[in-house]
Amino acid sequence: MFAIKKATTPSVVEALGLIIIIVGLISMSIIKFSSAPHIPILFSIIILIVYGLIKKVPFKVLETGMVEGAKSGLSAVFLFFLIGLLIATWMLSGTIPTLVYLGFKIVTVHFFYAIVFVVTAVVGVAIGSSLTTSATIGVAFIGIASALDASLTITAGAIVSGAFFGDKMSPLSDTTNISSTMMKVDLFEHIRNMAWTTVPAFIISFIGFALLSPKVSTADFGKLLSYQEALIKTNLVHWYSLIPLIILALFAFKKISASLTLIFNSIFAIILSYFHQFTPGKELFQTLFSGYVSSTGNDAIDSLLTRGGLNSMMFTISLVLLALSMGGLTFTLGIVPVLLQSLGKLLNKVGSVIMAAAFTAIGINVLIGEQYLSIILTGESFQRPFNKLGLANKNLARVLEDAGTVVNPLVPWSVCGVFLTNVLGVPTIEYLPFAFFCLLSPILTILYGWTGKTLTMVKDEKEMRL
Repeated sequence: MFAIKKATTPSVVEALGLIIIIVGLISMSIIKFSSAPHIPILFSIIILIVYGLIKKVPFKVLETGMVEGAKSGLSAVFLFFLIGLLIATWMLSGTIPTLVYLGFKIVTVHFFYAIVFVVTAVVGVAIGSSLTTSATIGVAFIGIASALDASLTITAGAIVSGAFFGDKMSPLSDTTNISSTMMKVDLFEHIRNMAWTTVPAFIISFIGFALLSPKVSTADFGKLLSYQEALIKTNLVHWYSLIPLIILALFAFKKISASLTLIFNSIFAIILSYFHQFTPGKELFQTLFSGYVSSTGNDAIDSLLTRGGLNSMMFTISLVLLALSMGGLTFTLGIVPVLLQSLGKLLNKVGSVIMAAAFTAIGINVLIGEQYLSIILTGESFQRPFNKLGLANKNLARVLEDAGTVVNPLVPWSVCGVFLTNVLGVPTIEYLPFAFFCLLSPILTILYGWTGKTLTMVKDEKEMRL
């Protein structure tokens, strides 16, 4: 997007004023009025258009800026459709239900917080949704913690940490796909590169939760047992249902493109599903479009398994296109270029530009409370500074997740913070000190930026490991 030519050059005061107005409008709409982000973004686009017309920029130029901005997200749109398709087919093949079932099986009374962290991480990776993971098995773990007389705040911290590990590292996650496609980085290459910060954060978090875990000998796991029984009754839990996951890992190892991987995996999952249930053609096409609908009678399991389909991705797709259109306008009107130019002297080192990008993503989460926008707006703004210093795009993609995706649940008034407080019954400010994984991720990404460790530079169109 940074290749978009600016049609006017505002003063720094004008550019900063417009940003403050837009951020204020979006944050007020989301935080105070619980609006979907689409509406305030659309209003922001209108404000930018009016400003452009006042500056005598032809509407055709403004329209071209919006189109060029949206165009940069078209590859993401296609990938989102494939993700929706894959989730639906993995439900039919039993891949996601089997992974969830196996996650429940490893829960014990020993090292309770650590096990909660690991299980929510496994389920989070399996379904690609932190909020769904928290609202289903997370609620179950809160109930078990009450029976164990364990700390609800630490349990909530473990749930949030595991769920957002899954949100960050799952190929089915919206945020993971937005980050990779915005930066034009292969999805699986992006996930592999995130491992440099994610694995240490995971290990440290696991050790922390293990040390904090209470010593108990008995507990009532009735709720989890009912979940396992409900999963078995779906007839979707089978050993061979894990084959699509193995194929996904093999394709990623072979560095086959994400789109081809998802297409092949979806087709294979449909074929595999006929080993345990016959899905008529009409019902199959309905599932692929609208998603799988679970009807076990267990509300938590039905909520966990009812997902996927092309239609499920429309919210994210429309948000991405609107945000990128707004981004295109900010570049056409010279707003972002002017602000970055004013910071040019501060963004002349690798460490400073990575830290600035991380703090920008964190700041957008705090001011606006929306993780998608923290990824999109930060990505748009920092592509040029990263490229100027010779940093490969996957470095910025990693920063967007480390300081964007996992920070949102730590903000009490954010979309994720409000949701998690409601479903877990633990205030955000209370579980925040124990959300170890979410706290460690931005710290590690900034630390790696200053030390230069695990960063990838672009030289002569080839990437070289520092």
